[in-house]
Amino acid sequence: MEKKTIWDLQRDSVEEYKGKGKLPLVIVLDNVRSLNNVGSVFRTCDAFLVEKIMLCGITATPPSAEIHKTALGAEDSVAWEYYASTDECVDRLKAGGYIVCSLEQVKESVALQDFVPEQGRAYAIVFGNEVNGVEQSVVDKSDYCIEIPQCGTKHSLNVSVSGGIAIWHFFKAMGGC
Repeated sequence: MEKKTIWDLQRDSVEEYKGKGKLPLVIVLDNVRSLNNVGSVFRTCDAFLVEKIMLCGITATPPSAEIHKTALGAEDSVAWEYYASTDECVDRLKAGGYIVCSLEQVKESVALQDFVPEQGRAYAIVFGNEVNGVEQSVVDKSDYCIEIPQCGTKHSLNVSVSGGIAIWHFFKAMGGC
């Protein structure tokens, strides 16, 4: 098999991408420390037409050379906002009609493969800090907590990896591309 060239991919310009319809899906980064993780999430959101990223608390914002290193320019194509407090961000999303789902290991979690987003509804997925996860106050405000089932010894995935898995699940379920 022959690899596709950059021309075969028919990539959109930033302006073309911004004009495309997006999934009714917002990603919330709750105090994510690693700028490489932030950049990776931007790139995943670009790939799957995510509406917007909310960067909260200590999560860094563009412009940043470290974010750009993994985002590869997706920080310019994906809409984003900054909130000093994740709680404030979640409150605004809920007031705007979003169903808030935290990706977190809690006793009442729903396995990702069992979670089916309702068509016509808008969702926000909260991804937490690399050490402490999603803040408890945010978990308490969430409509759902979703967990990625794991079978190994760690039961822990990098935030950008778990983000990619969850975003893909919503993209597929919501009829993306």
